[in-house]
Amino acid sequence: MALGFGKKANVVESNPNTITQDRAPTHMRDPAFETGVYGYDTEKQGAPGRKVSRVGGPGVLRDSDAESELSVGKQMEAESLNSIKYRTCSWQKTAALLFAEYICLAIMSFPYSYSVLGLVPGLILTVVVAALVLYTSLVLWEFCLRHPEVRDVCDLGQMLFYGWEWVWWATAVMFILNNTFIQGLHVLTGAKYLNTMTNHSVCTIGFSAIMTVITWICSLPRTFDTLSKLATLSAFFTFISVLLAAIFAGLEGKTGTAGYTPSSSDPTVPSGAPLVLIVPAAGTTFINGLSAFLNISYTFIGQIALPSFIAEMKNPADFPKALWAITIAEVVLFSLVGGVVYAYTGTQYDTAPAFGSLGNPLYKKVAFSFMIPTLIFLGVLYASLSARFIFFRLFEGTRHKGNHTVIGWASWAGILGVTWILAFIIAEVIPFFSDLLSLMSSLFDSFFGFIFWGMAYFRMREADYGPGWYTKRGIRGLWGTALNVVIILIGLFMLTAGTYASVDSIVLGYQAAAFGGAFTCESNGL
Repeated sequence: MALGFGKKANVVESNPNTITQDRAPTHMRDPAFETGVYGYDTEKQGAPGRKVSRVGGPGVLRDSDAESELSVGKQMEAESLNSIKYRTCSWQKTAALLFAEYICLAIMSFPYSYSVLGLVPGLILTVVVAALVLYTSLVLWEFCLRHPEVRDVCDLGQMLFYGWEWVWWATAVMFILNNTFIQGLHVLTGAKYLNTMTNHSVCTIGFSAIMTVITWICSLPRTFDTLSKLATLSAFFTFISVLLAAIFAGLEGKTGTAGYTPSSSDPTVPSGAPLVLIVPAAGTTFINGLSAFLNISYTFIGQIALPSFIAEMKNPADFPKALWAITIAEVVLFSLVGGVVYAYTGTQYDTAPAFGSLGNPLYKKVAFSFMIPTLIFLGVLYASLSARFIFFRLFEGTRHKGNHTVIGWASWAGILGVTWILAFIIAEVIPFFSDLLSLMSSLFDSFFGFIFWGMAYFRMREADYGPGWYTKRGIRGLWGTALNVVIILIGLFMLTAGTYASVDSIVLGYQAAAFGGAFTCESNGL
């Protein structure tokens, strides 16, 4: 973090910060150098040993700093005597975290998106968004390799925008709000699950409170290495859950869908066989289509957590293995489950999440039950991101960060407790919470999903090749420039049009009196 508010950090010119393997002492060499990964280019694998330059930012002052403080190997050496070690994740454990982050309840909203966009455009957009997120995640990874001192997206954001401290604070606010709102979503979704399973046997506020306590307890592990074990279970049970939903939808057939009516004289009542659209229905509004597209996009966008994951890997060079694994799984699972469930529930009877479209109450409860680990864990993951952001900065350089001390554990538990209490209050107080969450996603995911990584590409290439770099790399430079300009424009589109659509949805909800009150006991079950 820079020293003066509103002033530029002491950003170093690119050449003095150039890092090559031959300049690092043998005992301090990074595994990423050994594998040649610092020569990685997201457009094409470069030759091992290609010089790459740091773009400058918080704590980057001179070459000796890069050698003594920034190396992954030196970070691991520094914490080798600690009882709590952070850089301990293998790529397999990181993959488990990614699977738990992305393979979640949001999969069951894809049938709704396909019902609005049409099956073919919906499937195409699924693949396109997945490819864009994969590319931007690789750019993010390359940036983190150049700057292994980056602990989270807040450090990274300041470095991208030339060291301005206000950027760090703005990114930190977005980071904490984003994570807290996702925590709140899982408090409400947990209450939805309990209401569904028990037929609303307890006031919804009570169920939300129960969920808050459970998730706080599950958030207590301090390393991603430990959380990765919970993540594995979460991803496995989520896979079972969505697979059962698709199977049960097929077993029920098109006439077994919840709400199915053979015919109706009332045009406002859905009726007839489930209608599967190949392309959008005539008269589909821009707002509806945009909402469906954003729903797909928000499910894929999770780059906000990636710098934190990479910061706890033993060998960050292996991160693409985890990234490719999750991307392939996402495309296959999202497309198959979304397409199959939509094929049986159709446009008239779709719900979000799609468990509500299952007509058999037993099928609904069985499939939804397997989702409970992810309802808990995903909120836990984002609570941990916020807690380590605060905890690391409070206790950096003290024994409380890396050892079992009363102050350390009490502070960690207290920080987590505050985030969960805030999440509970926000989720219960705001009657249009789901729409507000969409609004927050439009505001934040535009940066964390697209704009930041287009900027990262430009900053790295400028550091490597100097002014006019796009003309020095031939067609690759021009292609990379065009692609990343498009990525930034997509982010700006989400920021503007997505925000408009979310605000419009809130306004329409109030006009239709669709929102309840604060701290309501009414059931929110499926």
